[in-house]
Amino acid sequence: MKYTVVLEREADGGFVASVPVLPGCVSQGDSRSEALTNIREAMELYIEDCRLSGDAVPQ
Repeated sequence: MKYTVVLEREADGGFVASVPVLPGCVSQGDSRSEALTNIREAMELYIEDCRLSGDAVPQ
């Protein structure tokens, strides 16, 4: 599945990444690359949790 990731630059130079269709799925990193790597991991965990709890995985 493909999800839209929103990247926002922080005042300190880091980045915050979020996935609007996955409520609460947010991560951060010191660089754009690190934030994207971290949000991919957060998305995998979010989706795994949905499946394990029997909830529908947002599309």
